[in-house]
Amino acid sequence: MINKNLSILIILVLILILHLGELKAADQSLIDTSAVTENSLSSHSEEHPLPAAFMVIPFLTLLLMIATGPLFYRHFWEKHYPKIAILLGLITVGYYLLVLHDIHTPLHTLDEYISFIALLGSLFVASGGILIKIDRKSTPMLNSLLFLFGAVIANVIGTTGASMLLIRPFLKLNKDRIKPYHIIFFIFIVSNIGGALTPIGDPPLFLGFLKGVGFFWVIEHVWYIWLPTVLAITLIFYLVDARNMPESKSNISHSNKIEFKGFKSVIFLGVIILSVFIDPAVVDWVPSFDPLPIGIREIIMLSIIFLAYKSAPSEILAANEFDFEPIKEVAYLFVGIFATMMPALQLIAYESNVYGQSLTPGIFYWATGSLSAFLDNAPTYLNFLSAAMGKFNLDVNIPDQVLQFELAHPIYLSAVSVAAVFFGAMTYIGNGPNFMVKSISERAGIRMPSFFGFLFKYAVPILLPIFILVWLVFYFGKV
Repeated sequence: MINKNLSILIILVLILILHLGELKAADQSLIDTSAVTENSLSSHSEEHPLPAAFMVIPFLTLLLMIATGPLFYRHFWEKHYPKIAILLGLITVGYYLLVLHDIHTPLHTLDEYISFIALLGSLFVASGGILIKIDRKSTPMLNSLLFLFGAVIANVIGTTGASMLLIRPFLKLNKDRIKPYHIIFFIFIVSNIGGALTPIGDPPLFLGFLKGVGFFWVIEHVWYIWLPTVLAITLIFYLVDARNMPESKSNISHSNKIEFKGFKSVIFLGVIILSVFIDPAVVDWVPSFDPLPIGIREIIMLSIIFLAYKSAPSEILAANEFDFEPIKEVAYLFVGIFATMMPALQLIAYESNVYGQSLTPGIFYWATGSLSAFLDNAPTYLNFLSAAMGKFNLDVNIPDQVLQFELAHPIYLSAVSVAAVFFGAMTYIGNGPNFMVKSISERAGIRMPSFFGFLFKYAVPILLPIFILVWLVFYFGKV
């Protein structure tokens, strides 16, 4: 049974590189695109051919260049990465428009991208107008407590909000002894795993909420997984940080005060969080601007980018060394990522539904997690949520059936939810805040590890054993 499940997992992961064999003639000729993309909140009913397997090449090319560019051809990459990301994205979009004659999927992806960048951009600018000064000596215990605080508030203001609010004071607190591992653990805990308790915490969980998953369902069924995981990673950080704590030779005294400025930006931050729920799927009276790839929520967020920046005191922006480069880098890279990953997501959606009946909670955990580390974890979450519900003849687009699913089969929903959030910490592209934190840290003079360095030096040896324990304790052998 273990070998069979492992084989199914390998099949799902390898879809990113090679489509499995020849599909049945009827399925190969035409498939209902709405069935493939229903997991991404689609109501499209036209039929389009399944994208060819070779169309994952632009995505793999971009992924490889993100990994190798800063390491082997830094000057070229830093100068041309926007052009490369856009060019590869246009190749994929052109294929959809000219070969598949599918305009819906690119438009829907554009909708998701605008929502993504509006949220990240507004949180980035609003948090830039908030100044937090911690005049204390940097210690492993203080850093660990800051991580735990960030993990908790990530469920209130999102992992992006928590990351942007805390990364600058964290850098300044540790300015005399900052090392790359400080930032890596910040990404692990604050930018990803911390936000696994509420729909506000991470985008996949919010999409589940829009589909009908109860707002408090996640915290009720995930807290006992979240807590030991966060504590375990924090404990590892504490031991690493204590080992690298230099002997104090400074006579600098500290007031032990915590200073907070920028309450106007806190209001903007609150408006952003509230605007997340201004969606026709949540509030009936909210109008939809379909087919335009923007809504009232995005208009509010984009407006706050302008208002928050213009109203922020110049001394706070200067103290935070605020500029738009980090969000600019995220905007360019992720427009390429969102565009080029369309074929991969559709192939994954198709195959996950084909093999859904054979998948156990443990396989859903590993399949969702493995792909969430390299793809956008929100549509990956919905793809496997749909497959899990299809296993029991339930439809992810019917709220009553989503409620039935969460009550009757909570282990499956838990596996998909936990994996989508946790595994976002495995790579820089696993979650939007990861790249932003990396960029802000590099602009502060910290030489961050490469894509592969992050993955193999830190994520695999630190996170993977913990994720294996989570699987063994909570999902292995469960049906």
